[in-house]
Amino acid sequence: MTTYDRFLSPTGRHLHESAIRRMGTVTARAHDMVSFAAGYPDPASFPWDELRELATELLSGQDASVLQYGPTRGYEPLIESTVGVLSARHIHVPADEITITSGSQQGIDLIARVLVTPGDPVLVELPAYTGAISALSNAGARLVGVRQGADGIDLDDLEAVWTRERQAGGRVNLLYLVPNFQNPTGALLSLEKRRRLLEWADRRDVLIIEDDPYGSLHFEGAATEAETRPLRADDAEGRVLYLSTFSKTLAPGFRVGWMVAPAALVVRFETAKQSIDLMTGSFDQRMVHEAVRRGVLDRIAPQLCSLYRAKRDAMEAALHSELGAALQWVTPKGGFFLWAKLPPGHTDEELLARALDCRLVFVVGSAFYVDGTGHDRIRLAFSVASADRIQEGARRLAAAIRPVPAPAPVPAAPSA
Repeated sequence: MTTYDRFLSPTGRHLHESAIRRMGTVTARAHDMVSFAAGYPDPASFPWDELRELATELLSGQDASVLQYGPTRGYEPLIESTVGVLSARHIHVPADEITITSGSQQGIDLIARVLVTPGDPVLVELPAYTGAISALSNAGARLVGVRQGADGIDLDDLEAVWTRERQAGGRVNLLYLVPNFQNPTGALLSLEKRRRLLEWADRRDVLIIEDDPYGSLHFEGAATEAETRPLRADDAEGRVLYLSTFSKTLAPGFRVGWMVAPAALVVRFETAKQSIDLMTGSFDQRMVHEAVRRGVLDRIAPQLCSLYRAKRDAMEAALHSELGAALQWVTPKGGFFLWAKLPPGHTDEELLARALDCRLVFVVGSAFYVDGTGHDRIRLAFSVASADRIQEGARRLAAAIRPVPAPAPVPAAPSA
């Protein structure tokens, strides 16, 4: 039988798998599994009736371009619609700085392909989103972690890490981070840190990859909305490459996201995208454009915030009722995740093995760390499970955490 290892390229030998996708496979194959693993949107949030109506209109056959090839950089009306979406987020850019991508994950991959030289140090948060870890690692980046505080990335540690890498001869060009309701911690980067981070990037000649899939999913009203102002909104020097997506607000199955970058880089990203998928799906783009144009997104936005706030509250209440003070976490003000610290004596992988026996799955904390740490943390996604399943999942987590009683000693046999 043919073996294939000898055919693999160096990249093919060292591809980095997403821990989140791996846990999704476990869930799909198991019976009665409660999943706190993948950060999927709740299908109940999808505007099914309006999407069905849009699909019927678009597939009438009156416009053949709906199912035809289109421009690599994106369907022009959708690009113009995205200009409006960005404007609502205080980002004012011309259409030629926008690229439509197959989800924001493709944006990370395009940046890695165009801007990463194998061996380059790329700075990421500790912990960081596993999809970014995979995309950057697969491009040959050497990922270097920067600590986080309660209000986001630690700027003193960022400066120390940058200095150390430069003194070692590294070409430090990129910093990747998720400022709004960070994946996995749920942390919100403070406005003061955002200002100082832009100043730092300009002083140190670094580009920032700002990944913002959760910024519109804020739970505390106008105050939180003001706190989610993107870095790109105040970037006067062209330092920020901004990524976002319609996956968390409309539906992930359309695989439509976007990237904002200086026009000089957009040309490079477009060329790289041509060799990957030629274009993001025409029908998907048309559906998203019509949903934006007809106000579907604006209509459901408040409902999404209410829905996920209720799910966060349900998970916190369930964990408190089932585990008391055994887990520790900071209440997230938005997003999909709760980042929990384990009780002493437990590790993430050991607990996951026991949780799987209880038919519960989550993502181990160490998957988000590029320095081998994080074994005292787990990520619990509250976005897709119902309140009843969240309660049941908390019960199973408590069962996995409780110490297993030691077997009773066997009495010694009487001596003859």
